[in-house]
Amino acid sequence: MIGDSIQLRKPTATDGASLHRLISQCPPLDTNSMYCNLLHCSHFAQTSVVAEKEGEMVGFISGYVVPGRADTLFIWQVAVSAQARGLGLASSMLDHIFDRPELKAVQYLETTITPGNDASWALFTKFSKTRQAPFSDQAFFDKAKHFNGEHESEWLVHIGPISR
Repeated sequence: MIGDSIQLRKPTATDGASLHRLISQCPPLDTNSMYCNLLHCSHFAQTSVVAEKEGEMVGFISGYVVPGRADTLFIWQVAVSAQARGLGLASSMLDHIFDRPELKAVQYLETTITPGNDASWALFTKFSKTRQAPFSDQAFFDKAKHFNGEHESEWLVHIGPISR
Protein backbone atom coordinates (compact mmCIF):
# COMPACT_ATOMS: atom_id res chain seq x y z
CA MET A 1 0.00 0.00 0.00
CA ILE A 2 1.27 3.46 -0.81
CA GLY A 3 0.53 5.01 2.58
CA ASP A 4 -0.68 8.45 3.57
CA SER A 5 2.46 10.28 2.44
CA ILE A 6 1.63 9.86 -1.26
CA GLN A 7 -1.42 11.63 -2.65
CA LEU A 8 -3.15 10.73 -5.93
CA ARG A 9 -4.95 13.35 -8.01
CA LYS A 10 -5.87 14.37 -11.53
CA PRO A 11 -3.14 16.32 -13.31
CA THR A 12 -3.34 19.96 -14.40
CA ALA A 13 -1.42 21.78 -17.13
CA THR A 14 1.01 23.11 -14.53
CA ASP A 15 2.23 19.51 -14.03
CA GLY A 16 3.66 19.25 -17.56
CA ALA A 17 7.25 20.21 -16.72
CA SER A 18 7.32 17.93 -13.66
CA LEU A 19 6.00 15.07 -15.77
CA HIS A 20 8.67 15.70 -18.39
CA ARG A 21 11.37 15.56 -15.69
CA LEU A 22 9.92 12.39 -14.10
CA ILE A 23 9.78 10.51 -17.41
CA SER A 24 13.37 11.49 -18.21
CA GLN A 25 14.38 9.82 -14.93
CA CYS A 26 12.52 6.58 -15.72
CA PRO A 27 14.32 4.73 -18.51
CA PRO A 28 13.39 2.93 -20.68
CA LEU A 29 10.31 5.17 -21.04
CA ASP A 30 10.17 7.23 -24.21
CA THR A 31 10.68 10.89 -23.44
CA ASN A 32 8.00 12.79 -25.27
CA SER A 33 8.21 16.52 -25.87
CA MET A 34 7.25 18.78 -22.99
CA TYR A 35 4.34 19.95 -25.14
CA CYS A 36 3.09 16.35 -25.36
CA ASN A 37 3.36 16.10 -21.57
CA LEU A 38 1.32 19.30 -21.24
CA LEU A 39 -1.40 17.69 -23.35
CA HIS A 40 -1.35 14.58 -21.15
CA CYS A 41 -1.84 16.81 -18.11
CA SER A 42 -4.62 18.92 -19.64
CA HIS A 43 -6.49 17.15 -22.45
CA PHE A 44 -6.16 13.72 -20.82
CA ALA A 45 -6.52 14.74 -17.16
CA GLN A 46 -9.72 12.68 -16.75
CA THR A 47 -7.82 9.52 -17.68
CA SER A 48 -4.43 10.27 -16.09
CA VAL A 49 -3.15 10.47 -12.52
CA VAL A 50 -0.37 12.23 -10.60
CA ALA A 51 1.20 10.74 -7.48
CA GLU A 52 2.80 13.35 -5.22
CA LYS A 53 4.92 13.08 -2.11
CA GLU A 54 5.68 16.30 -0.23
CA GLY A 55 4.86 18.36 -3.32
CA GLU A 56 7.09 16.32 -5.66
CA MET A 57 5.72 14.21 -8.50
CA VAL A 58 6.80 10.62 -7.83
CA GLY A 59 4.43 8.85 -10.21
CA PHE A 60 2.24 9.40 -13.23
CA ILE A 61 0.03 7.33 -15.49
CA SER A 62 -1.23 8.78 -18.76
CA GLY A 63 -4.15 7.29 -20.58
CA TYR A 64 -7.09 8.07 -22.82
CA VAL A 65 -10.38 6.59 -23.93
CA VAL A 66 -9.82 5.10 -27.37
CA PRO A 67 -11.57 7.19 -30.06
CA GLY A 68 -14.66 5.36 -31.32
CA ARG A 69 -14.47 2.85 -28.44
CA ALA A 70 -15.88 4.55 -25.35
CA ASP A 71 -15.63 1.27 -23.44
CA THR A 72 -11.81 1.04 -23.74
CA LEU A 73 -9.17 2.87 -21.71
CA PHE A 74 -5.70 2.89 -23.26
CA ILE A 75 -2.81 3.37 -20.85
CA TRP A 76 0.01 5.22 -22.61
CA GLN A 77 2.77 5.47 -19.99
CA VAL A 78 3.41 4.46 -16.40
CA ALA A 79 6.21 6.30 -14.60
CA VAL A 80 7.31 5.76 -10.99
CA SER A 81 10.36 7.51 -9.56
CA ALA A 82 13.13 5.40 -8.05
CA GLN A 83 12.24 6.65 -4.55
CA ALA A 84 8.64 5.41 -4.86
CA ARG A 85 9.25 1.96 -6.37
CA GLY A 86 8.29 -1.15 -4.46
CA LEU A 87 5.30 0.50 -2.74
CA GLY A 88 2.58 -0.72 -5.10
CA LEU A 89 2.21 2.82 -6.44
CA ALA A 90 1.67 1.84 -10.08
CA SER A 91 -1.18 -0.50 -9.09
CA SER A 92 -2.75 2.16 -6.87
CA MET A 93 -2.56 4.75 -9.65
CA LEU A 94 -4.09 2.36 -12.18
CA ASP A 95 -6.96 1.56 -9.80
CA HIS A 96 -7.41 5.29 -9.08
CA ILE A 97 -7.99 6.02 -12.76
CA PHE A 98 -10.10 2.97 -13.51
CA ASP A 99 -12.41 3.50 -10.54
CA ARG A 100 -13.33 7.10 -11.38
CA PRO A 101 -17.11 7.55 -11.70
CA GLU A 102 -16.71 9.35 -15.03
CA LEU A 103 -15.11 6.19 -16.48
CA LYS A 104 -17.86 3.77 -15.44
CA ALA A 105 -18.57 2.95 -19.11
CA VAL A 106 -15.04 1.57 -19.52
CA GLN A 107 -15.04 -2.23 -19.59
CA TYR A 108 -11.66 -2.86 -21.23
CA LEU A 109 -8.11 -1.75 -20.64
CA GLU A 110 -5.42 -1.77 -23.31
CA THR A 111 -1.75 -0.87 -23.35
CA THR A 112 1.36 -1.74 -25.29
CA ILE A 113 4.45 -3.23 -23.67
CA THR A 114 7.89 -4.06 -25.01
CA PRO A 115 9.00 -7.68 -24.43
CA GLY A 116 11.70 -6.72 -21.91
CA ASN A 117 9.60 -4.45 -19.70
CA ASP A 118 9.08 -6.87 -16.82
CA ALA A 119 7.61 -4.23 -14.50
CA SER A 120 4.81 -3.39 -16.95
CA TRP A 121 4.05 -7.05 -17.66
CA ALA A 122 3.78 -7.65 -13.91
CA LEU A 123 1.59 -4.56 -13.36
CA PHE A 124 -0.97 -5.41 -16.04
CA THR A 125 -1.00 -9.13 -15.27
CA LYS A 126 -1.71 -8.28 -11.63
CA PHE A 127 -4.48 -5.84 -12.65
CA SER A 128 -6.08 -8.58 -14.77
CA LYS A 129 -5.94 -11.11 -11.94
CA THR A 130 -7.15 -8.66 -9.27
CA ARG A 131 -10.08 -7.62 -11.47
CA GLN A 132 -10.73 -11.24 -12.53
CA ALA A 133 -10.65 -10.18 -16.17
CA PRO A 134 -9.35 -12.06 -19.20
CA PHE A 135 -5.85 -11.09 -20.35
CA SER A 136 -4.54 -11.42 -23.90
CA ASP A 137 -1.61 -10.04 -25.84
CA GLN A 138 -0.53 -9.94 -29.46
CA ALA A 139 2.11 -8.34 -31.64
CA PHE A 140 1.12 -4.76 -32.44
CA PHE A 141 3.91 -2.39 -33.56
CA ASP A 142 6.87 -4.21 -35.07
CA LYS A 143 10.47 -3.05 -34.57
CA ALA A 144 11.34 -3.25 -38.28
CA LYS A 145 7.98 -2.53 -39.89
CA HIS A 146 6.79 0.35 -37.66
CA PHE A 147 9.86 1.68 -35.82
CA ASN A 148 12.48 1.48 -38.58
CA GLY A 149 14.58 -0.66 -36.24
CA GLU A 150 14.93 2.18 -33.72
CA HIS A 151 12.58 0.91 -30.98
CA GLU A 152 11.65 -2.48 -29.57
CA SER A 153 8.46 -4.08 -30.83
CA GLU A 154 5.34 -3.28 -28.80
CA TRP A 155 2.82 -5.94 -27.80
CA LEU A 156 -0.83 -4.96 -27.40
CA VAL A 157 -2.27 -6.11 -24.08
CA HIS A 158 -6.06 -6.36 -23.86
CA ILE A 159 -7.79 -6.88 -20.51
CA GLY A 160 -11.52 -7.35 -20.14
CA PRO A 161 -14.34 -7.27 -19.81
CA ILE A 162 -13.55 -5.93 -16.36
CA SER A 163 -15.94 -6.34 -13.46
CA ARG A 164 -16.63 -3.33 -11.30
